[in-house]
Amino acid sequence: MAEKSPESRDKIIIRTSIIGIIANILLASFKAAVGLLSHSIAIVLDAVNNLSDALSSVITIVGAKLAHKLPDKQHPLGHGRTEYLSASVISFIVLYAGITSLIESVKKIIRPETADYSAVTLIVVASAVAVKLLLGTYVQKTGESVNSDSLIASGKDALFDAVISASTLFAAVLFLTTGIGVEAYLAAAISVVIIKSGIEMLSETISKIIGERADVELTRDIKQTVSGVEGVSGVYDLFIHDYGPERKLASCHVEIPDTMTADQIDELTRLIQQLVYIKHGVIMEAVGIYSINTKGDEAMQMRDEITRLVMSEEYILQMHGFYLYEKDRHVTFDVIVDFAAPDRKAVHDAIVSKVRAAYPDYSFAVAMDLDISD
Repeated sequence: MAEKSPESRDKIIIRTSIIGIIANILLASFKAAVGLLSHSIAIVLDAVNNLSDALSSVITIVGAKLAHKLPDKQHPLGHGRTEYLSASVISFIVLYAGITSLIESVKKIIRPETADYSAVTLIVVASAVAVKLLLGTYVQKTGESVNSDSLIASGKDALFDAVISASTLFAAVLFLTTGIGVEAYLAAAISVVIIKSGIEMLSETISKIIGERADVELTRDIKQTVSGVEGVSGVYDLFIHDYGPERKLASCHVEIPDTMTADQIDELTRLIQQLVYIKHGVIMEAVGIYSINTKGDEAMQMRDEITRLVMSEEYILQMHGFYLYEKDRHVTFDVIVDFAAPDRKAVHDAIVSKVRAAYPDYSFAVAMDLDISD
């Protein structure tokens, strides 16, 4: 999978944002003039919204610059998460614009003013719809191509602006043809939609800052890559740590025969790290080892029996890492307990009790893993 270099990605984000700034300032100027002359609250609010979009683009540029600062002693893994912060700021701007628009719309519903539309007004608003549709689509698609949440948020905001302008145009045509004024009501309804959009965008970015489940497709692809390495029998406990759109670190456990030597394991783990980075752009910082018993049939038979016993328990998603220390009559393995379980510890304790009852002559160390990746 080809990855864009930080420099080229940075330039794309900045160039796209500058285009957005220029377009929004021009639109805001025209709309403000037309809105004030025609006494149209919807057009004036639309102009203010364009200025907030220009500010969003400025924040995107600042966020991109800060995100690509070189790592330092305080931030050894870089500053990539700054982009998520800038995306959350843009979400706040969208939310604020929606709330402000709603307040002004309600005021106009209570104290209505008759709008004075002209041919120039309609042309400006129609042009704004076309420009915002093109700009929003371009910015959002560019954001998706370079994996920039800030650009995606700005693009969505621009598309919402296109809807606002289209609604204003509809209200103007309706007023000119029927004399019915619905502009303030329409603006209020659109404001609610903008507020909802702002909340959703903010929720998405906060979720990423907190730390969320890794992308299903990415985790499955990485596991497939690692499983394809000769000597690997299974891949488990894949953690992916997100330090920004272009910086992901990972760790995992692999099952290998207990006959492998230290130099063979070293070669294996280095090969895994190299392949994962080349194919997926993810830095595999650690590869843990689970040994598989290869001497005698007792361990394999015991593993099969304990697996059936464990997997019969409700809320168990997986069992792995089984190893029998025959000399010490000691068994270790890990279980993944579903987050849906009312009491995950109780499920774990029930499993330990079951295996101890089935094999009273053995000691057990059963680790409870998290359901962290698909």
